[in-house]
Amino acid sequence: MKAVENMYRFTDFYHNEVTLSFDDHPFSRDPKHVWVICRYQNKWLLTKHKERGLEFPGGKVERNETAKEAGVREVMEETGGTVESIRYVAQYSVAGKGGTIIKNVYFAEIDKLTAQETYYETEGPIQLARLPVNVKRNMKYSFIMKDDVLEHCMKFIGKE
Repeated sequence: MKAVENMYRFTDFYHNEVTLSFDDHPFSRDPKHVWVICRYQNKWLLTKHKERGLEFPGGKVERNETAKEAGVREVMEETGGTVESIRYVAQYSVAGKGGTIIKNVYFAEIDKLTAQETYYETEGPIQLARLPVNVKRNMKYSFIMKDDVLEHCMKFIGKE
């Protein structure tokens, strides 16, 4: 991994090249994906994806929706969480075999959790007092949690 000013380069779980930056939207003003690191009542709020495992909520930006709006919607859909505050943290680019994906990372404080009839492709909210030190090797966690994006973002928001 090498850092160039406010930029980091490394490979993800699937050996794709990832470039992470804490600058303001360095790769796209209109990213198509979001990932939201969430806190609720002094605990981390994750969701359990039915196939991938535990992860912070996130997904695709829908038509006529900003990335921030997508983040708020994804948190509600996947956890039932109502966002009290949300702020941009970083943006990263993944050069995958099927093309490049650009994703905004946000940090959100959650005001309340409301039970949902469906959590879409997830099994709903999971609260953790602490994230395990060995997330990268823990089979319960999604591949999304296993690259250096999580580690750098946690340091940036001061919650490592």
